Order: sequence, then C-alpha cells, then structure tokens
Amino acid sequence: MPPPLDLDVNVPVLVFKIGRYVIHHGTVGIIRSLGRLGVPVYAIVEDRFTPAAMSSYLTDTFVWDTRGLDPERLLAGMATIGERLGRPTILVPTDDSAATFVAEHAEALGKWFLFPQVPRTLPRQLANKKDLYFLCNSIGVSCPKAEFPNSIEDVYAFLESSTLPVVVKAAAWQRLPRGARSVSIARTPQELITIYQRAESQESPNLVLQEYIPPFCAEDWIFNGYCNPHTNCFVAFTGKKLHSYPPFAGPTALGVSVLNEPLQRHNKLLMNAIAYSGIVDIDYVFDRRDGQYKLLDCNPRIGSSFRMFVDHYDVDVVRALHLDLTGRRVQPSPELGGRTFIVEPYEMVAGLNYMRRGGLTVRAWWQSLQGSRELAWLHRDDLKPFFSMCLRLMFHVVARTLRKIKACLSID
Repeated sequence: MPPPLDLDVNVPVLVFKIGRYVIHHGTVGIIRSLGRLGVPVYAIVEDRFTPAAMSSYLTDTFVWDTRGLDPERLLAGMATIGERLGRPTILVPTDDSAATFVAEHAEALGKWFLFPQVPRTLPRQLANKKDLYFLCNSIGVSCPKAEFPNSIEDVYAFLESSTLPVVVKAAAWQRLPRGARSVSIARTPQELITIYQRAESQESPNLVLQEYIPPFCAEDWIFNGYCNPHTNCFVAFTGKKLHSYPPFAGPTALGVSVLNEPLQRHNKLLMNAIAYSGIVDIDYVFDRRDGQYKLLDCNPRIGSSFRMFVDHYDVDVVRALHLDLTGRRVQPSPELGGRTFIVEPYEMVAGLNYMRRGGLTVRAWWQSLQGSRELAWLHRDDLKPFFSMCLRLMFHVVARTLRKIKACLSID
C-alpha cells in the first residue's frame, strides 16, 4: 500500500470553466480526486443540478453562466468569487478558453488564485490547431500534414491535388457555428464541400484539412503530464485511446494506461522547448507507415479522461498540481499500467459503432473492459452525478427527437 498523500487541506481548489458544457466527466473527476483526500473543492456550474454539482465531494458551487462574457466581466466575476473564498485558491481550468484567460490575466487573477506561471501567449497558441501546427514545425515535432483553406476555391484546389478521406478540424472550436462538429472525416468531395460550407466563415477562416491516417496504420496515444520548471517537477503518463466518440474522430470513450518511456521523454523535451508549466493533455497518433509519433492536439489544461492515469503513490495530474503549488514534494514514481478508463455513455455508442464497422468483436470488446478499471461516472461512493448525467442525456435525446419531428412536420 502506498503511503497516504500529504495534501494541504487548507488550500481549496476552484474548477474554472468558460462556456456551457453541462455533462463533463473531467469536472466530476477533479472533484472526486481531491475531495476524497479532504481538499475543499468549489466549481463554477451552469445550475445546481448539473452532474458535477451533485457530487458529495463538492464543497460548494458558483452558479454562473460564463458564455460570451468579455474579459472585464469575467475578471469581475472571478474577483467576486476570490473574495468570497477569502484565501489563496488553486485554479484548475477545464477548457482551452479558461486556460487561455488565466494565462493572459495572470497578474490580476494572482491576487486571489494560485496557478502555474506560463508564457502569456502560449496557451492560446497551443489551443489553436493552425498555430500549433506551425509551432511544431518550427521546433521539429512531427505532425500529420495539414492545409489551411482560406476560401472554397482553396478547397477545390485541394481536391484536385490530394486524396480522400481527409480529417476536417476547427483551428479554434469556439468559433464554429452552433451545431457544427469540431472534427469530421470527409470521405467524398461532396462531404468535404458540405462540411466546409456549414462550418467555415469567409471573414475568419478557421478550418484545417489534416492528413487522414487509416486505422490499420495508426495507434492513438495520449500523454498526460504536469510540469513546473521552477520547482523541477515533472509527472508523466502515457496510454492508448482504444475507442473514441464519435468513432475515429472524437474524445476518449475507452482507454488504457500503457507505459511508453520514449514518448514520456519526448514530451519532457517538448515541454522544456516551449517553456510550459502546468497540466497538459496531448494526443498523438503513431503512424506505422514511417514509425513516427505525430502530434494531433495539445490541450494546455487538464484532460477530461485524466483519471486513466495514476502512479504507484496514487498521484494523478491534479493531485500533482496541488502538491506542487502548496510546496509539497511530488515523489517520483512510475505510472500504473493496464488501468482501463471507461466513459460509460460514450463507450456504449462507440463500441456498437466499432462492431458495426467490422473492426471489433463482442469478445474482444468484453476483454478490453477487464482488469483494473476506472469508470468516468458510476462510483458507489458518489452516485448522484451518474444519475444526474443519465437524466440530462435522456432529456437531451428527447428534445432532439422532438425537434426533428417538428422539422419534418414543418417540411410536410
């Protein structure tokens, strides 16, 4: 048994978000990970009945709709929260917008909150897939080939000179029109043109056409880490993304921790090269055609599936952050391999899709769920978030079905 972690329970945590995403297992994971160890955890939520707000490990909520707020209003709201908390509080952003906001307003936020110091412009650069691509090229980090169309004429030119399928991504997902997907796979010219027309803005080009690596040539890898060069702290975890939702183009539905020391060393060099501090979540694809790990996404904040990874001292990235920022030593320890992480609602749908496409058998799927497991939602000591999530999903499905029926009736 590892010794109990010496977290300073006098230093609380605030889970900070910008935007509206009610069903978010990453927020619930943060609350449980720290709350179980006695750390007071507060969260910004959309309403008091969100799954995260229902956790028995949450100390309190701040109901605040942060969508579309300008920096001045966000700073004013954060100042109010900081004054109410009344003591230095560790800030944990859960989305790219929040991480960018913290970096760009570090001086003002530092009056109330604790967070790693990172170059002011770096999180925005990492969160934008176009900027990330050119940053990686400048420092010699391999990425899938990409094109950045500025007009429909550029898309037609791409179709004449390139092969399909192609992965279509938003450089900045926040700029997508409502209802547009942030990642899609276009398999025909018409699909690509349709995706472009639905998601692109001529005034502010935002789409990336990324090289498609066939599943039989690819392995999806995840790197989760925490680093702070000021305290010489570096915690690294690696794992495989087995299923995603949507299939082949979405976040993790099923993953497993797998020790990959070369990839860990590679990311330590990468973090040093860009002078990064804090929690980071990076997606890679291992391309069997040339034997290279190619960087897909670099999220300058905690990943929603971070609980896939712990070390032999039961340290995950958010616990490492808390230990480090409160002056505790983070004891070096290898990660626990073979730890399966399952996002229940995603995997129910993703597993069926992988089976339907012929790449997965029922037996193989069942075997992938065995061993040491961490469920994103269902925990016996904290059931309310699971049931709240189920109800929210059910209402969402019913509402979407009614909208489709209404649309059909209006057409008739």
